[in-house]
Amino acid sequence: MAKIGDLLAQGRTLSYEFFPPKTPVGVENLHQTVAELAPTDPSFMSVTYGAGGSTRDLTAELVIGMNADHDFPVMAHMTCVGHTQDDVKQLLDQYAEAGVENILALAGDPPADGSDPGGDFQHACELIELIRSHGADFSIGVAAQPELHPRSADAESDRRYLAEKLEAADFGITNFFFDPNDHLLMVEELHDLGCETPVLPGVMLFRNVGGVVRMSGMNGSKLPPTDVMERLEAAGDDEAAIVDIVVDFSTIICERLLAAGVPGIHLFTLNRSDAALRVIEELDLA
Repeated sequence: MAKIGDLLAQGRTLSYEFFPPKTPVGVENLHQTVAELAPTDPSFMSVTYGAGGSTRDLTAELVIGMNADHDFPVMAHMTCVGHTQDDVKQLLDQYAEAGVENILALAGDPPADGSDPGGDFQHACELIELIRSHGADFSIGVAAQPELHPRSADAESDRRYLAEKLEAADFGITNFFFDPNDHLLMVEELHDLGCETPVLPGVMLFRNVGGVVRMSGMNGSKLPPTDVMERLEAAGDDEAAIVDIVVDFSTIICERLLAAGVPGIHLFTLNRSDAALRVIEELDLA
């Protein structure tokens, strides 16, 4: 296996992200998707972690299994909200024993009703500190938000806190965005603060209008351009037409980012391979 920080130091990366499915059929489909994407020679893949640790066991099972079955490293997402230090230490021990070397350290979302989630952590930096103290010497990534974190008080403090978090980590991966200029501006602002930690842009391969609107609302993100949304609305339930639109739009975003010299491309696949394979083909990144 390899550490993602080292892979980024060696050159541009290509990576894919998945979420833990809710059903056995979904898990089977995910393994098929991974098998279909593996021939593109990804630098790494990653598996997300449900809100409040709701998918803790399944995330660990998927990460450990995929990491053992493939030649590329698989990164585990880990949130700290609602977790004790012992919870995290046990999970880190499990990953270390299984040979998992890469962790994406996240604060996680607090309960929607505003109640106290409990646990020993409030911020991702506290989780980073605990992971650093573990003897396994994990490569640690953190999340970045090009359009500012929804809970940030203002742009200045958002970028300052992000720079501090990135300085404590080995790399960053952004949440999704639909305007490449937002990512490039974020990198420029981080540079002005003296932060040179590589940040991978996350590109969402969305599947329908409802999903785009819902996720953008939760994320505090701008929607795709009006012409893209109009094409999606006109496509209705025609999945093939939607994939065509997503591939066209996402390829344009990636081309702009690659031309600007980003350290890699991280695709949010939504557990499907079709759009990802076509984007990679268009970009000649395999």
